[in-house]
Amino acid sequence: MKWTILFISALLLLLAACNGSKYDTFAQCLSDKNVKFYGAFWCPHCAHQKELLDYSEMIPYVECSLPDQSGQTEVCIQANITNYPTWEFSFGDRMTGVIAPQELSNKTSCPLP
Repeated sequence: MKWTILFISALLLLLAACNGSKYDTFAQCLSDKNVKFYGAFWCPHCAHQKELLDYSEMIPYVECSLPDQSGQTEVCIQANITNYPTWEFSFGDRMTGVIAPQELSNKTSCPLP
């Protein structure tokens, strides 16, 4: 019984460690540099962008769509977001469309894994 509990505990710890993305540190660097990724849950290009970043939960993502898809959130209206995905950088520059991780790295000096 004791070995079973130890085995299950070790397995749970291993699974918890595996839940992160290899891009978590990169995404945290983007967040630290006030980079924002604006998108919508229904946007296939936004889903592809998230896929390229291994669905890291650390991505500095801002959801722009209202739950019923009837319009934009106030934060995205105020930010004048007209295309998805839109990346906004701390120095005011923007890029729209799916951006390769290497290009984001070059733009921000955030190192890739």
